[in-house]
Amino acid sequence: MSRENGRSQGGTPEQGEQLALIRESVRAAKAKAPKAKPRTWRGAPLAKTLPVARVLVDKGPVHLDRLWDYAVPEELDADARPGVRVRVRFGAGTRNVRGGRREGGGLLDGYIVERVAESDFQGPLAAIAQVLSPEPVLSPALYELCRAVADRYAGSLADVLQLAVPPRHARIEAEPSPAPLPPPGAPEAGSWSRYPTGPAFLDAVARGDTPRAVWTALPGPHWPHELARAAAAALSAGRGALVVVPDGRAAARVDAALGELLGEGRHVLLTAELGPEERYRRWLAVSRGSVRAVVGTRAAMFAPVRDLGFAAVWDDGDSSHSAQNAPYPHAREVLVQRAVHEKAAFLLGGFGCTVDAAQLVNTGWALPLAAARETVRAVAPVVRTVGDSDEARDEAARAARLPSHAWQAAREGLKHGPVLVQVPRRGYVPRLGCERCREPARCGHCAGPLEAGDADGALRCGWCGQEAPPGWHCPECGGSRLRARVVGARRTAEELGRAFPSVPVRTSGRDHILDTVPDRPAIVVSTPGAEPVAEGGYAAALLLDGWALLGFPDLRAGEEALRRWLSAAALVRGQEDGGVVVVVAEPTLRPVQALVRWDPAGHAMRELADRAELGFPPVSRMASVSGPPEDVADLLAAAELPDDAEVLGPVPLPVPAAGRPAPGRGHPQPGERWDRALVRVRPGRGAALAAALKTAQAARLARRNGEPVRLRIDPPDIG
Repeated sequence: MSRENGRSQGGTPEQGEQLALIRESVRAAKAKAPKAKPRTWRGAPLAKTLPVARVLVDKGPVHLDRLWDYAVPEELDADARPGVRVRVRFGAGTRNVRGGRREGGGLLDGYIVERVAESDFQGPLAAIAQVLSPEPVLSPALYELCRAVADRYAGSLADVLQLAVPPRHARIEAEPSPAPLPPPGAPEAGSWSRYPTGPAFLDAVARGDTPRAVWTALPGPHWPHELARAAAAALSAGRGALVVVPDGRAAARVDAALGELLGEGRHVLLTAELGPEERYRRWLAVSRGSVRAVVGTRAAMFAPVRDLGFAAVWDDGDSSHSAQNAPYPHAREVLVQRAVHEKAAFLLGGFGCTVDAAQLVNTGWALPLAAARETVRAVAPVVRTVGDSDEARDEAARAARLPSHAWQAAREGLKHGPVLVQVPRRGYVPRLGCERCREPARCGHCAGPLEAGDADGALRCGWCGQEAPPGWHCPECGGSRLRARVVGARRTAEELGRAFPSVPVRTSGRDHILDTVPDRPAIVVSTPGAEPVAEGGYAAALLLDGWALLGFPDLRAGEEALRRWLSAAALVRGQEDGGVVVVVAEPTLRPVQALVRWDPAGHAMRELADRAELGFPPVSRMASVSGPPEDVADLLAAAELPDDAEVLGPVPLPVPAAGRPAPGRGHPQPGERWDRALVRVRPGRGAALAAALKTAQAARLARRNGEPVRLRIDPPDIG
C-alpha cells in the first residue's frame, strides 16, 4: 500500500495534470448525460426524425384503451422501433411540466405501435423512459389481430396482448434463433384419401390457395397425421401453418406426427407445460421467422407465424378453446379472423360437429369435408343403446348398477382387450324436463330453461326470470309431470372392480390423467375428456349416465353430450374388428340417434335449424352482462344498444357458498349476490352490440361510477 502511494506521489506534474483532465471530462460527461432510470430526459434532445411514438400502455381498463403519444429522446432513437417493449410514465398531471417535458406518474410497460412526425396532442409530452428490449415482439399483423379481437369481444387491447405476447426473458432474447430451413416437398395424401375431397384440399393448400373446410374426422388414430400433412402442405408452398388443439395430450400427438413427417427444426410445440423460458424461446423463433409451423393449445392462436397459409382448429366444441381471462376470446373465432385477414386456408375439424361449425357451412363460408357413408360404417364401432330404466339380470351386473347389455359388452370386450367406461363428472345437475318424454321444460316467453324456485317451488325461467303460468304441460306429449334425475357415478371404479374381480381397474380424471394404456384386458374408468388412448384401440366402451350429460342446464347440452360420446367412441376399434359401444340413455333422443348413425354433421344442422327458429346463437349474437344488481342495471340503462336488441333478464346467479376458495377476478365472491342479463341482437349487429357495451363500460369506469361488470360476448354457457 505504501509502495502504491509512493508511486502516486512520485509522478511527474504532467501526469498529474492529465489525470485531472480525465477526471474533469468524466464529470462533464456524467453531468450532460440524462439521469439513470427511471429517466425524465429533462432537456435531452429529441430524435431528429419521427420524434413522437404512439405507445400502447399495458393497462387493462377499457376507458384507457387507446394509443398515447410520447416523445422519443435522441439517445433511444435507434432502439425505439415499432413493436418493441418500453417503459413509460403514465398518469402525470398537466401541472407537472419541467424543461418542456411532462414528468411524474407511475412507470408502466407498453409497446411502441408506430413513430410519427407530430402529435395530435397540443400540450407537452412525456418522454419514453426506457426501451426495455430492441426485440420487436408486436408486429403490425399481430397488432391488427389483437385490435380486431378486442373490438369483437368488447375488451381492451392491453388485455388481449397479455394473452398474445408472453412475458419477456432477457437471457432468452440474447440467444440467437436457428436459421430457417428450406420448404419441404409436398406430402402424399396418405389417409386423406379416405375422404372424397381430402386430396383436393391438400393439393389446394400446397398450391398456396385458401380453401376453407369443416372436417368431420373418421374415428381412429389417424387425425394427428392428417393435420400434420395439411400443415406440411402449407410449408411446401413457402407459407406458415398453425394448428390449435384443446389440450397438451392432443398437442403432443400432433407434435409427434409433425416430427415424424417433417423431421426436426421445422415446427415448434407451444403449451403451458413447457415453462415460461422455453415457451418464450420457441415463441421468439416463430416471431423471427426461424420456424414456420406451430402446434399448440389455446394461447397459440395468437402465435406470430410469418406469412400464415394454413390455420386449423381441432375439436372446437371443447371448453378449453375459450380463454378464461377477459375478454374471453375463442380460438375458433380468432383463427377465422386470421384466415380472412391473412388470406390463409382454414380447417375446422373434430369427430363431432358444433352448431357454430354448421353455421360456417350453412352460410357458404366453408365447405364440408367428410367421408362417404360406406367408409364411416366400416371404421366406426357398433353402437347400441340401453334405456336408463333397464335393470341388470344377474348378480354381478346389479352390483355394478349396469344394464345387462352393457355388462355383457364389457365381459365380451375384456376377452380381447381393454374396455373404456366413461362416467360424467360430479356436479352435473339438470334442470327440469317432462317425466314422460324427457323434453326439457322451456319458458313460453323466451324459450329459456325452467327451474324450480328454492323457496316456493314455483317455475321460473333461468334466462328472463319470468314465472311460468300454473298448470305446466309438455308441448310434445302433453304430460304434466316434471323430473330432474341424475344417475349417480360415485364409486364406479370400485363397483366395477367387484363385478369383474380378476380384471385390473384403472382411472383417469382431473387429478390424474393417463395418456395411454396397454393393449391387454383392463377396465379404464374415465371422466369425459380424460380418456387415455389404448394401443390398438379399445375392445368396447360403456357410456354411462347419459342423463347427466343430456340434462346439463345449458342450450348446448345435447351437442356437448354427443361430442363427448363421439370422442370416447372414436377410441374404440371399428366394427370390422369387433368394436362395440353401449350408451346408457333414452334411445329416441336426437343426440343418441346421431351417435348410433355416427352423423354429427346432420345433428348439428338440425340443431342449427332449431336455433334459427328460436333466435339462439350462433344464428343471433348474444352478450352476457353480469355483476352486482345495481351495476348491471346501471350499465344496461347507460348503453345505447342497437334498436333491435332484446334484453333477457336480469336474473340472479347462484350465490357462491362461504368457506369455498374465492374465485378469480370477474366472478362473484362467496356470499356475494350477482345478477346476469342476456342481450340478443340479430345477425350482423354483433359489432354494434359489442361497441355499445364497451362504450358504456368505459364511461362508467371513467366516472368511477360503481364496480366494473363482467361483459362476455358469445358466452358459451347461456343456460
